Parts: sequence; C-alpha cells; structure tokens
Amino acid sequence: MSHATGADVRRLLTMSRPELDRLFRTSPAGEIPTGEGAGTVLLARGARLSTVVARLAHLLAWQGKVFEPERGELRNRVTPLRVRAIRAKVYRNGSWSDGGECTVLDYSRTSLLAHRIRDEIRSVGPGLYLGVVYWGRREVLNFALRFPSPRT
Repeated sequence: MSHATGADVRRLLTMSRPELDRLFRTSPAGEIPTGEGAGTVLLARGARLSTVVARLAHLLAWQGKVFEPERGELRNRVTPLRVRAIRAKVYRNGSWSDGGECTVLDYSRTSLLAHRIRDEIRSVGPGLYLGVVYWGRREVLNFALRFPSPRT
C-alpha cells in the first residue's frame, strides 16, 4: 500500500486492524510533528461502531497531543477541558512492529499513570499520522493524529 494521499481520518475509521497494521508498516516515519494534533481513537471494528467510539472518546477523554520537539516531549490533551497532561518523551527509534524507523512516544519515565504505555507514530499523509499504542509489549489500540496544514 502506498503512502496514503491525505488518507483522511474517515478512511482510517473504516479500516480493520490488519489493514491499519499494514498501512503502519508500509508508511515512512515522517517528520516529528510540532504543535497540536487532533486525536482520533481507531477501534478497527467497522466504520459505524468505530466512529461512535471515536466521538465518545474525543468528547469525554482524549482530544489529541501537543508536541514540543525542541524539548523532546509532548503532552496529551485530556478531559472535556482539554487539559494538557500525561507527558511523554518523543524520539526516533525502531518500531516494535517491524524494526523500521518511527517516532516513539515514551511514557515509561514521565508518567506514573501511563508508565507501561509506548506509542509509535508514522506519517500516512500530509499532516496525518497513524499511531499504535502498546501496553507493555502488547499492541492494544490504534489512533490518528491530524495536524493543521501549514499556512503559506
């Protein structure tokens, strides 16, 4: 599968877990993002159910991530108040899924709550990243991050 052309979030919501895994494995690491990325939980359980769960998760729990690459970290935007919390270290490393380069979001030394979590992201289109969430070494969830297009 080629690098998705703006493979928008709606399309990602329709994909199965094997399709998301294949897209992740065949996508480039891309640049480490900067600024606020709008987050979408990808349940990989069919478009209708995935869309409902993504909306609920966004409304009640997780809105996305705010990257500060100059500091090598990010914070998640959580709760309906969009509180910036749950810090992670951000760096390049090999993916646990295939060994290829990705951007790692590492909570092991920055968060008591999420210390067993490791996220990995790769670029799947302009301003769009596909993420994998690991709990320990087990893949548990996918997510998308959409960043605004740069103004020219």
